[in-house]
Amino acid sequence: MFSLVFTRRYSMAHRLMADARSKCAVPHGHNELVTVRLRATAARRLDGVANMVEPFETAKACWNRWIDEEVDHALQLSDRDPLIGYFRDHEPDRLTRLLVTPGDPTTEMLAACFMAKLNAFLEKGGSGLRCIEVMVEETPTNTVTFSGNPADVLPERPVAGNRTDWWWRPDGSINDLDRDAAGS
Repeated sequence: MFSLVFTRRYSMAHRLMADARSKCAVPHGHNELVTVRLRATAARRLDGVANMVEPFETAKACWNRWIDEEVDHALQLSDRDPLIGYFRDHEPDRLTRLLVTPGDPTTEMLAACFMAKLNAFLEKGGSGLRCIEVMVEETPTNTVTFSGNPADVLPERPVAGNRTDWWWRPDGSINDLDRDAAGS
């Protein structure tokens, strides 16, 4: 079975709050690489003409745009981080640049959220591909690889009406702060 693999670089900042003694409790940044592995949802025979599972440009267009326009240079925060309140009160125009995760925005959490988001993009686009692995290189010596079902590892959260968390939606969102404020 063929896999399509592609990598994107982005810059980010975050802080982790669960361990107040950790040096990661202070906001800091990384230049990260995210590598994704896609596989056809069904066995495909090459056609003897184009001989592709799906063109790379088609498979990665929405994903690359999302990484470049939304994830790159975003500040990654826990949904419990008091900095969110600061931005709401003092810099509300920057709320869209906060990538908000349930609990600390660890590399493990990002890998699961990224897989869910990419699969939402692929499904919406009618692709015959599915993401089967996400690898996030936080530093040259620290990498997390996730394979499996993101629903098995992401925290279960109450869902009101048709609301789904940003990582399950095939849109450009990186947080639900506007939805939270509207009470959806």
